[in-house]
Amino acid sequence: MSSKPKSRWANTAEDAEFEARLKKEKEEKRRKKAQKLQEEEQKKQALLAASSATPRTAEANDDDGDDNNQDASAPSNTNDTITPSSSSSSALLRFDVGTWKPCRSVDHYDKLNDIEEGTYGFVARATEIASGRVVALKRLKLEPGDPNGLPVTGLREIQILKKCRHRNVVAMEEVVVGNDLSKPDNSIFLVLEFVEHDLKSILQDMPEPFLSSEVKRLLLQLTAGVSYLHQHYILHRDLKTSNLLLSNRGLLKIADFGMARLVGDPRPKLTQLVVTLWYRAPELLLGARDYGAAVDMWSVGCIMGELITREPLLQGSNEVDQISKVFELCGVPTDDSWPSFRRLPNARSLRLPKHTPPQASGSVIRARFPNLTAAGASLLNSLLSLDPDRRPSAAQMLDHEYFRQDPKPKPESLFPTFPSKAGQERRRRHEPDAPVRGQAVALGDVDFSGIFQGRDKEERGAGFSLRMV
Repeated sequence: MSSKPKSRWANTAEDAEFEARLKKEKEEKRRKKAQKLQEEEQKKQALLAASSATPRTAEANDDDGDDNNQDASAPSNTNDTITPSSSSSSALLRFDVGTWKPCRSVDHYDKLNDIEEGTYGFVARATEIASGRVVALKRLKLEPGDPNGLPVTGLREIQILKKCRHRNVVAMEEVVVGNDLSKPDNSIFLVLEFVEHDLKSILQDMPEPFLSSEVKRLLLQLTAGVSYLHQHYILHRDLKTSNLLLSNRGLLKIADFGMARLVGDPRPKLTQLVVTLWYRAPELLLGARDYGAAVDMWSVGCIMGELITREPLLQGSNEVDQISKVFELCGVPTDDSWPSFRRLPNARSLRLPKHTPPQASGSVIRARFPNLTAAGASLLNSLLSLDPDRRPSAAQMLDHEYFRQDPKPKPESLFPTFPSKAGQERRRRHEPDAPVRGQAVALGDVDFSGIFQGRDKEERGAGFSLRMV
C-alpha cells in the first residue's frame, strides 16, 4: 500500500528555518530595548542621587556659615542694627532640585494606532509597556524653520495642562521625548489620559438625539469645566464638540488646549485668530482683540444647540458667510442690543439695514428650537447674545433655572454606552480646522441690507396664541 502523498502546503525545512530566524530577531530587538531602558533608568538614578547630594552639602555649608555668623554677631543688651552681611545671608533662596529630572523616553510606550490629526498635533492610542495602561499620545507639530524651537502654543498647552486638576478637564500625566531630538516630527509627546469617545463622533453616529436629561448633564459637566478654567484665568478659545471627550461612564472632559491662553487682569491685547469658525463669537469675527471669557460662552451656546439638533448650529463657509448666519439667527446688531458694536475694526465697513423692522432685530432661536422650554430658550438666547457683556458667566450658567426643571439631569452612571472608534481608523472631521497663526482675514465692504427679507414668515410656526373672545 502506497504511503499518503505529502501536501504541497506543508511547512518545509526552509520555512521552519525562516520562522526561527524571525523569532530570534524579535527576541534580540526586545532584549536590546529592555537593556536600553535599563541603562537609561540607571543614568536617571545616578543623576538624582548626585543632584540630591549636592544641595545637602551646600545646605550643610550654609548652616555652618550661618552658625558662625550668628556667634560672631550675637545681639547684646543694647539695640544693635542688622549688618549687611547678616541681611544678605538671610535672603538666600534654596530650591529642592532633587525633584527636577529629565523627561522619559517615548520608548516606554507602545503605539497602537492613530486616532486623529489636529491643527497643532497628532493623537495616537498607546499602552505603557511597564503597566499595560492605555493612554493617548499627542505628538506636537514642530516647524523645522521655527527659530523658537518649541512653538508657543505647545508651551502654553504644557503649562496649562500641568496646572489643571479637575474631573471635567483632561489630565496630562507627563511629557516624553523621542530618541532623536534633532527630528522635529518625532521629538515631543504629551501623555494624556485616554477617553473612549468624542462628542462629535457620537452625534454623527447615534440614530436618535440625546434626551433632554442627557443634554442637561452634558452641559452641566461642560460648564463646570469651563468655570474651573475661567476661575484660574484660562481661556480655552477652541471649544467645540470634537474637543469634548466622553467616557463610557458618562464623564465629559474638555481637551485640546493648543489655543488656550492664561489671561490676567488687565487683559493683554489678544489675537482674533482663535476658535474654529463655526463656534467663533461675533466680536472675534469683527476683529476684536480685547475679549474675555465671553468668547468661550458663545462656543458653549453653539455646542448646546448642536447637542439638541445633532448638527452644528452655524455652518459658515468663510468669515463673511459666518457673520451673516450669526445675524440671521440672532438679529442685526443695534445700539440697544450691542452698544459697542460700531467700534470694532471690521464693523465700520458693514452696510446694515437703515430701518430694521422689530421682527428682524431680535433672535429667532425660539422658532428654531420649538421643543425647548422657556427656561432653555432663555439660556440659549443669553449664551448667543451678540453683546458679550450680556452673556452669562459659567458660574451663573450653573445656577440657571433650566437645570432645575424637569426632566432633571440624568446621572452619569445611567448614560448609554457607545462603541469606541479610538481603536479603528483615523477620524476624519467634516468641519473647519482651528485657525493658525498669521494674518487675520478682513471682512471688507459687506452688504447686509437685504439679509432679513422674509424673516417674518420664518418666525411663525412655533407655539400657539390665545385670543380673548
